Amino acid sequence: MSDLRNIIVIGSSAGGIPATKKVINGLTDKMDLAVVVVIHVSQRSRSEKIAGIFQNNTSLHCEVAANGMPVEKGHLYVAPPEHQLMVKDDILILNHGPHENKYRPSIDVLFRSAAVNYGNRVIGIILTGLFEDGTSGMSAIKRSGGLCIIQDPSEAEFSDMPRSVKNKITVDYEVRLQDMPNILEDILNKPLPLQKLIPRELQIEAEITEKMMSNIDEVKKIADHSDFVCPDCGGGLWKIKNDPTHRYRCHTGHVYTENLLKELQDQNIEESIWVSIRMLEEKENLLLLIAKRQNEEGEEEMSSINLGRLNDTRKHIDRLRSLLSKLNEDLHRKSAN
Repeated sequence: MSDLRNIIVIGSSAGGIPATKKVINGLTDKMDLAVVVVIHVSQRSRSEKIAGIFQNNTSLHCEVAANGMPVEKGHLYVAPPEHQLMVKDDILILNHGPHENKYRPSIDVLFRSAAVNYGNRVIGIILTGLFEDGTSGMSAIKRSGGLCIIQDPSEAEFSDMPRSVKNKITVDYEVRLQDMPNILEDILNKPLPLQKLIPRELQIEAEITEKMMSNIDEVKKIADHSDFVCPDCGGGLWKIKNDPTHRYRCHTGHVYTENLLKELQDQNIEESIWVSIRMLEEKENLLLLIAKRQNEEGEEEMSSINLGRLNDTRKHIDRLRSLLSKLNEDLHRKSAN
């Protein structure tokens, strides 16, 4: 059992680096805590540079997380790109497991592992960012006795992530960035929240992510089979039980929220329509070439038949383009709302 009083896990995406700088500004290496940070960055981002930026804003020892590295008091760990980052038995675990919500590293993965292993000692913080990653993980923290803090969505550069948590979970603190260090100091001076029994389904899912493999019996314990298929591998999707984001998991390990799954289906439909348009345009060009040659060779009847087919093909192309336009208009209207 770790004697570390608190572990703070921070998740963000767009705008996350400057926001995280402000959060950790009041934390010091004398505090009985460790901090683990996941920020959605590109594959080419240099985690060492991000750790260096944080080091200029805190006396915590900032470094890039490495597999097997111990979780130590007074340290801050930054997730490297293209790795899932977890904590277990005061050790950092990194692997190349499947993406969750299209992210690797995923905030949900880190938060869930922290919840399972540290329970009421976890302080989860969600900052500025797009989409929903972090909401399910924050739910795991709350269910395991930890505390939930979000950046005030009204001041967040990108409000999707904190707003998603706010809409689906009972938030303990909704805070402006400038007030975050004082709130954290106040929390650290209070007694820990009451301990809770860690839900078994959270333990199972954390184990699946760590091992990068699962079997049907394990999946059946945490999810119900659905009628949908995985957009990445084509496997059957299972709907996770008791999750506020209505997540789906495939046997391979890909995970999607309901909203993301819908968006990916919209993208696949659009791609399919574009493929159909391209194939019809190729047919249009071929019919035009054949009809022209037949006309030149005196086969006027066959040329007329193929010109009729050409006109039908053009009508199909116009209908598909009209459908594509309507789909995009609907998507833009929904995203604006």
